[in-house]
Amino acid sequence: MIYFDNAATTFPKPESVKAEVGRCIDQYCGNPGRGGHRMSAAAAKTVYDCRCELAELFSAKPESVVFTLNTTHALNIAIKGIARKGDHILISNMEHNSVLRPIIAEGYDYDVFDTLKPTEAMIREICSRITSRTRGIVCTHHSNICPVGLPIGAVGELCRQRGLFFIVDAAQTAGIYPIDMSKCNIDALCFAGHKSLYGIQGVGGIVFSQKYKGKAARMLHTLVQGGSGMASLEENMPLYLPERLEAGTLATPAIAGLLAGVKEVRQRGLADIRDHGTMLCRRMLERLCNDDRIEVYCPDMQSSEIVLFNIKGVSPDLVAEALDKEGICVRAGFHCAPLAHRALGTGDKGAVRVSFGAYNTPQEVDIFCDTLQKVKQGV
Repeated sequence: MIYFDNAATTFPKPESVKAEVGRCIDQYCGNPGRGGHRMSAAAAKTVYDCRCELAELFSAKPESVVFTLNTTHALNIAIKGIARKGDHILISNMEHNSVLRPIIAEGYDYDVFDTLKPTEAMIREICSRITSRTRGIVCTHHSNICPVGLPIGAVGELCRQRGLFFIVDAAQTAGIYPIDMSKCNIDALCFAGHKSLYGIQGVGGIVFSQKYKGKAARMLHTLVQGGSGMASLEENMPLYLPERLEAGTLATPAIAGLLAGVKEVRQRGLADIRDHGTMLCRRMLERLCNDDRIEVYCPDMQSSEIVLFNIKGVSPDLVAEALDKEGICVRAGFHCAPLAHRALGTGDKGAVRVSFGAYNTPQEVDIFCDTLQKVKQGV
């Protein structure tokens, strides 16, 4: 099997991740923060160690790392925690439904800015859309469907100058691109544990800036209330992070796997992982862009881990089904990102997405391209 759906979930997982998840379940899967016995203490240490690894990865503080179920959960907590009724929010035309739907559900006023233009022009457009009610910007660091990335440093600097909050969706970049929260003026960085950090499904997180340090965390509205392992006699959630936003039992085995995954990523090096993905992307584009029947979206952007395409006149679902029969896993459709598909003009059925991971090979790219030629003749 060839697995080219890493933008959804990376596969395979490192041996160290699988081993640590199993070790946690077998040896120390107590409830962190919910007891003084050795099992609870061992689980709590693993959770804290993971916070420390993530904080170092993003140039943040361990106590600012809040664990969630996934990036969607993280974005909901961050957006609804920071924004207020009546706020105006700016988002990009590359946003996932994890950004769009919470904003619509809460009734926030919003505008969409265009990412398919040079940085200076994009920043000018953002400035033109800022109003007296604009409270912040929420945007992806990198599209989940195509090679478009956003200059979060420039956007963050604009937010700093205008006094706006800045929430970044790093689902596709955490573990591939370096992210310094302080330098990019990010208030809340949302990430997935099961994608390019190579953990298992069931854990993601938010890293908050020092703006919410200590009792300043009271500024964050809570999405879920319940047990936090501390201040049990209090009627309200604690004022401090991370406990304020971590109601209920944490996914300790998944966090243990994430800890191992982050260590693997840092040991290999983000630059090496990123260069590997870019090499695979360019190798595939050399073949696909020379085929008149194949339409590649954003073909000139070759520094990425994603290739989006359609066979002209053929449903992307049929292409994905045919590839699956040949043992190749890709994803077709709209990828929970209708704004991005509309911006790219992929049509009424979306497109086929190929997304690479650290364990894919050039040989797999060649097999894919040869198989696609075969598929193209039969659909």
